[in-house]
Amino acid sequence: MTRKEFIQICGILGVGLPLGLSASSCSDEDILVSGFKGKVVIIGAGAGGLSAGYLLQQLGIDFQIIEASATFGGRMKINNSFADFPLPMGAEWLETSVSVFKEIVNNSGVSVDIKTFDDSPDLKFVNSSWFNFYEQYIVPSIANKIVYNNVVKKIDYSSDKVVITANDGVFEADKVIVSVPLKILQLGEIEFNPLLPKEKQDAINSVTIWDGFKAFFEFSSKFYDDEYEFKITPETDGQKIYYNAALGQNSTKHILGLFAVGKPAFDFLSMSENELKDYVLGELDAIYSKKATPGYIKHVFQNWNNEPYIKGGYLSDYADWKSVKVLGQSVANKLYFAGGAFTDGEDWVSVHLAAASARIAVKEL
Repeated sequence: MTRKEFIQICGILGVGLPLGLSASSCSDEDILVSGFKGKVVIIGAGAGGLSAGYLLQQLGIDFQIIEASATFGGRMKINNSFADFPLPMGAEWLETSVSVFKEIVNNSGVSVDIKTFDDSPDLKFVNSSWFNFYEQYIVPSIANKIVYNNVVKKIDYSSDKVVITANDGVFEADKVIVSVPLKILQLGEIEFNPLLPKEKQDAINSVTIWDGFKAFFEFSSKFYDDEYEFKITPETDGQKIYYNAALGQNSTKHILGLFAVGKPAFDFLSMSENELKDYVLGELDAIYSKKATPGYIKHVFQNWNNEPYIKGGYLSDYADWKSVKVLGQSVANKLYFAGGAFTDGEDWVSVHLAAASARIAVKEL
């Protein structure tokens, strides 16, 4: 079953996408009981890594998060200067119920105030984002456990202790949660000793990671539809959509978003700023009777392939669920995997599923 088929079945049955997949039945009491007393190192401060650290903090387990870049969030990224609301350069939509916020916070004493609106088939944040949610509710309690600008080069799990070699030091742990973008593993940028099991390596190398690109254009007036989706043939090649990014926001701006993954993103990846501007305006002029160019004000874009510690979009919606299931499996009772691509194979990609994968990893650990 592909991710798209799974989502369609959920829609037909009238149910939301599960938070925890096989772990969705875990109550707070289940996850907050642990006999483990060692140290955990988490590699990557994206949604999966942050969620794992947050749960370990609640459990009272010693941990540290090693992040390659200068900030947390991974593909959860915002631009606060372009418009009068935060522009999500990644992780824009909520693909499950708003109850997921309380589930991730995992603390009945915390009141979560995040507003959304129906942007069918998903929900969209109002003057907020996934990044803002993590920034407000998850990161403050674990901020002092994150080490930035430290690129992991090698994980040696051949002895009792796991030794992690990074560009700025060596770390030691009893368990490691690997929460890096799957493309990083595909490219072999982290060396494992011993090598990962063949089944795991085959799963990593067999799946398709879509290229990823987003852009936002401001115009003086709204001449465009709330959504204009291109027909991509075959569907497995990816997606390309223009959409009203200011829809539902407390905004007076006219902001049009461009979302492209897979082969449709490839057109944009090597373009300069001016080439991108001319290409998009020309395309919009053709669709909307030459109304784009006269009203153009400015633009901003995000090329995810150029991000040095991400290097792509996300796992294709059409991946084989059996391969996805293997991606999420632990190795040697020492290595655990968390993130949008490392689930139990029922669904993948979304931020809430990255959080769910962290819960699965911590519960197993």
